[in-house]
Amino acid sequence: MSLRSRKSDREGLFSGEKAERAIIDIGSNTVRLVLYGASMRAPKVLLNEKVAARLGRDIASSGELAQEAVDLALRGMERYALVLGDLGITDIEVVATAAVREAANGEDFLGQLRALGFAPKVLSGVDEACTSAWGVIGAFPKARGMVADLGGGSLELVNVTGGAPSDAISLPIGTLRLPEMADDHAGLKKALEKKLRKADIVKTDGSLYLVGGTFRAMAVFAMQRAGTPLTDPHGLSLPYDEAIKVAKELAATSSDDLQAEPRISSMRAGMLPDAAVLILTLLKHLKPDRVIISAWGLREGLLFSRLPDHARRQDPLLAGVAHFAAQRGAPPLLATRVAGWTVGAVAKNVQGSERLRLAATMLSLAAMQIEPNLRIRQGVEWALHKRWLAVDPVGRAMMAAAICANGNNLDLPDELHAIAGDDALEEAICWGYATRLCRRLGGRSRKSFESSQLLVEDGTLILRLLTSHAALFGVPNEKDLGLLADRLKLDARMEVVEHLEDITPVSGDNGIPIVG
Repeated sequence: MSLRSRKSDREGLFSGEKAERAIIDIGSNTVRLVLYGASMRAPKVLLNEKVAARLGRDIASSGELAQEAVDLALRGMERYALVLGDLGITDIEVVATAAVREAANGEDFLGQLRALGFAPKVLSGVDEACTSAWGVIGAFPKARGMVADLGGGSLELVNVTGGAPSDAISLPIGTLRLPEMADDHAGLKKALEKKLRKADIVKTDGSLYLVGGTFRAMAVFAMQRAGTPLTDPHGLSLPYDEAIKVAKELAATSSDDLQAEPRISSMRAGMLPDAAVLILTLLKHLKPDRVIISAWGLREGLLFSRLPDHARRQDPLLAGVAHFAAQRGAPPLLATRVAGWTVGAVAKNVQGSERLRLAATMLSLAAMQIEPNLRIRQGVEWALHKRWLAVDPVGRAMMAAAICANGNNLDLPDELHAIAGDDALEEAICWGYATRLCRRLGGRSRKSFESSQLLVEDGTLILRLLTSHAALFGVPNEKDLGLLADRLKLDARMEVVEHLEDITPVSGDNGIPIVG
């Protein structure tokens, strides 16, 4: 560890994390600084700050960046320069989008940024679209369909298939421009339809991935209306008909009423009704199978596109959970050993998957490091509400159920039953009980893994122990074995043997992903 890293840890700048990269995104609405740390495959946001400069507010009328907006943006950039310098961060990427690239005085603004020591890059519309698409691909590795990224000054549309973007276009349709396109929603709809017909949009089958703060606010609105217990809009997936219904309701709701909605800012409330008309028009033009909200877009695309191929291929769920759990006493190697030791006694890919079970194992082990009166509640909060990538609501509920069972608490929260079916929760309960048996058998010692084996034979759950470690089987472990056997509807037995044969490997041969 470098001297600077040790100093950062002592000072507790970001809870021991090191800020690896900084991205400044100069958009038509906001100028935002984000610092990232941890695994760049599933980066952790260490600082996220924005200035609502609204650089693009006068582009349509004057063709220039308004001086008041420029002054506000430069004030924010001066602050960013000072913060970055004090933190010693040198990997800084500054990108500007629609407002700056279209403004007649955009180059003058860029010159002032250079005078502050920055090296801004103006993205073309196509570059912006493709970069946002890389962000979606990073968050949804199997993404297929079209990405729509709505900013203040433009709308980018780009196809994603086969793990890459294609056929990207940028349209002068943004949240700041929508009110100027027509006097009412009927006129706005006609104007949007005309622009979309003229655009050379290459349609593909699949989903429509929505990127941008306004779309995330729309997702929050949909989640509140549906009464879902989840809180993160990332990954919200709506069938076509349901998305149409939500957009129609939003378009008919006044900005004043939207401001009263929790978690919708006044700025977004003012934009949502017009944006809903845009969504309705897009949906009817593209007719996607589903609408999926992505919190990953341009900035995350910049991160993901710089990763080497091997890092891009990492599972984003496991990359994020592994780093999170390792900081809380559950390193990936330990979790992989536990998952390998228990693999012989769990259902094979019935409702969940091995990657999901490994993620649940990591969180279960991490939760046990918390005080007993807090661990179940905190663990469930992690599973349900933290921004994990590449996991659906059922997967979140299964991770939470496994955490509960690992703590031998089967009074599952009501929200788990609202999200997942009984079969999925029951499978996850078995994951949790198996983890409980494993960790309590030998205190998570390496020798306990090497001296024991869990398997199912002829309708019996068998725990085998080497003669040298037979005394590990105490009263608590006998209870744990019985609990797991009961859930699996099996008999239970402990056997003492001289040799263990066919011990389950933990090298991934049984489909258990290896992380870390």
